[in-house]
Amino acid sequence: MNNRIKTVDNVDFSGKKALVRVDFNVPLDDQHTITDNTRIVSAVPTIKKILNDGGSVVLMSHLGRPKSGPEDKFSLRHLITELNKELEVSVKFAKDCIGTEATQLSTSLNPGEVLLLENLRFHKEETKGDKDFAKKLAQHGDIYVNDAFGTAHRAHASTAIVAEFFNDKVAGYLMQAELENAEKVLGSPERPFTAIMGGAKISDKILLIDKLLDKVDNLIIGGGMSYTFAKAQGGTIGDSLLEEDKMPLALELLEKAKQKNVNLILPDDAVTSTDFANDAEQSTAKKGQIPDGWMGLDIGPETRVKFAEILKDSKTILWNGPMGVFEMSSFEKGTKAVAEAVVAATENGSFTLIGGGDSAAAVNKFGFGEKVSFVSTGGGALLELMEGKVLPGVKALEP
Repeated sequence: MNNRIKTVDNVDFSGKKALVRVDFNVPLDDQHTITDNTRIVSAVPTIKKILNDGGSVVLMSHLGRPKSGPEDKFSLRHLITELNKELEVSVKFAKDCIGTEATQLSTSLNPGEVLLLENLRFHKEETKGDKDFAKKLAQHGDIYVNDAFGTAHRAHASTAIVAEFFNDKVAGYLMQAELENAEKVLGSPERPFTAIMGGAKISDKILLIDKLLDKVDNLIIGGGMSYTFAKAQGGTIGDSLLEEDKMPLALELLEKAKQKNVNLILPDDAVTSTDFANDAEQSTAKKGQIPDGWMGLDIGPETRVKFAEILKDSKTILWNGPMGVFEMSSFEKGTKAVAEAVVAATENGSFTLIGGGDSAAAVNKFGFGEKVSFVSTGGGALLELMEGKVLPGVKALEP
């Protein structure tokens, strides 16, 4: 981690009020019940450290993407019950994140108390990175703590601008862990280093694949993007996902891998279906031999074995993106096989980093979240960090 950045361990919060940016962008069902509380649980250690020191905490976060102004379904008040349970304190709630009432509540906080501000994105100034809005937020605390790695790649008021108004600004435990674990992969990873890239589109991952070709020994490509490679190499892919305009790029990446002595591994076979549905007719096809009217929706049995073999011998593994449509039970086998291979490698002492988003969802779905080295909470933020970009939310913490 950037050694100029201080963490919560460098500060005694006794008698202080911490304004903590958390990422409470959790999924809610129609009844406003939280369906996955990972992000709340991840923020607990930082909050408890401040409270145990004898400080008080003002929490701010966004939730969803409200169009214009307040919408009840995006209200953070739906999180209070869960927060009370996890923090074992009675959390207070401000019906807005700025304004007289919110400021009065934060001003009157006693040591050991927690206040949750309403959704930051109910104000369009948040995403615009508005300085006056950030200044109003800054009035809620003496020390600024950013523990929201998931939004660190956004130059928003609460992540990048508000820090300007504080002398004391530090990273929370989650932010610290995210940066340190990314560094293990980006710095000098133990070799062989294997990256697994999946997901639908090459276009989402071009920069990352390009960067990884300078770092990895093996680059495994699965998921929807693999069909563009298969087609570019002269194969037939039926109705599978295709980014036609990216075919020249696919060939370019294969060539680049060869020049850099990177072992770029593509699937040998696919699980195919006549329709994008769990119960449609299914078959398997060799790479580049998918007939018309069929589409590849997962890596096939031979590929599962091949990928697992490579992962077994890897000392560092970065995984970003599923191998197929893992949300449907008929097409989850490839993603599950990779997850199992990553778990086995971890048990053998390898360092395994799961890169947020769908990969994190898959690992958690199969119950492997605790069995890998680290599951990132920030898909987009981790990708940008891996691509070599400066994250505004991290840079803002530098003195």
